[in-house]
Amino acid sequence: MLTYRKGSRAERELIAYFSSNGYSVIRAAGSGVNSLSPDLLLFKRGNQYAIEAKAHETDNLGITREQFLGLKTWESNTGITTYVGWRKNREDWHFLPLSLFNENAKTFTMNWERAKMIGRRKEELI
Repeated sequence: MLTYRKGSRAERELIAYFSSNGYSVIRAAGSGVNSLSPDLLLFKRGNQYAIEAKAHETDNLGITREQFLGLKTWESNTGITTYVGWRKNREDWHFLPLSLFNENAKTFTMNWERAKMIGRRKEELI
């Protein structure tokens, strides 16, 4: 239950930020429960993004194969640019395109140092 609360708090943080910067934001029903859709959808005058929000303290983020492939299918079907948004406590968000994750047998992974170097900051999506 703690993980769910932490995840929903992170999603609400992003909703507040993007809403205050002129985006219309939708939080997906069942967010955190299934891998059928990303957590958030953002729309602003022709810009549209889908965000899977991850608030993890580890130095390596792993996303299950099922969830990751679901996100790729979502992006392909909708044409909406899909990012994994990742932050650690007392660190800012980094938004990572799906194409930059490393594929393993059971997961798709990214390490924190690489995420900081190649990820987009939230200000860059405004």
